[in-house]
Amino acid sequence: MDVMNLLINKLGANLTANDLIYGFIVCLVAIWMGISLAKKQANTYKPQSHVGAVAPELGNGNLPLVNHVDYGDMRFLHLGTPWVQGSMKISKPYEIHLEYVQRMMGWLLVTDLDQVHRLQAMQLGLGAASLTKFCHLQLGMHTTAVELNPQVIDTCRRWFNLPDDNAKLQVLQADAGVIAQRDEWHGKIDVLQVDLYDQEAAYPALDSEEFYANCRQLLNEQGCMVVNLYGRESNLQSSINRITKVFGNYALWAFKPTTAGNSIVMAFRTPRTFDKSALLAQAQKIQTRWPLPATKWLKALAPVRINT
Repeated sequence: MDVMNLLINKLGANLTANDLIYGFIVCLVAIWMGISLAKKQANTYKPQSHVGAVAPELGNGNLPLVNHVDYGDMRFLHLGTPWVQGSMKISKPYEIHLEYVQRMMGWLLVTDLDQVHRLQAMQLGLGAASLTKFCHLQLGMHTTAVELNPQVIDTCRRWFNLPDDNAKLQVLQADAGVIAQRDEWHGKIDVLQVDLYDQEAAYPALDSEEFYANCRQLLNEQGCMVVNLYGRESNLQSSINRITKVFGNYALWAFKPTTAGNSIVMAFRTPRTFDKSALLAQAQKIQTRWPLPATKWLKALAPVRINT
């Protein structure tokens, strides 16, 4: 108890050893409560599995019914299940707040920022329209989004601040797999962002070698495909192997998985050089123009090489 006596002498004669022990216990409880609350808040922003959850409600055409839920300043999109399909910060509807969605803008690291407004972006899967709104409104790009479920499009227009179609924005109600096969789009896309999941979000809805080959055909020579790979039943390495087989062994860069488990992979039709100093300079420029944590991306980003 020498340490305890020393503390009593330092802090004042009126304190007893029991007082210090009690104070120490209170501090431990406060720390535990803080950690618990932090974990609870973090879990609010990532999908949660629900054992025994009811099957999703289906609308016309057997597509899931779409609903949204507000939680404080956040608005979440659901497809008839508890799984989060997208979200928006109500006070900042045109910014991207989720880490994995921000990383899907990583192609900016190798793009002439002064020419971005001249480029053509396509999103396969609308979600809560975060990427579509950012590319169209923040970057001024020609933007086309493809979404199978018409209710998702209507919900995004009503509740997620998605603008109506105009000269630089087109939202297509269509099957992404079919659009990827159409000759009219081949060679036209500079940035292809793929985020395709059904209501259970167990694995990517389209993840075949054939699908990725069609995606590659959509890109022009300098184009980039960005894919969100996620799901409790998915296999990240198998997906990367399929993409590599289509794009080549020197064409892929990938981010480390986020805490929620999303892995973002970028595949370039023409392989790009990975120069850390050049990427850092570019990241700093990105951050001065748009609300994106580009310099943080570099800590999690690296080229992908498959042993053959």
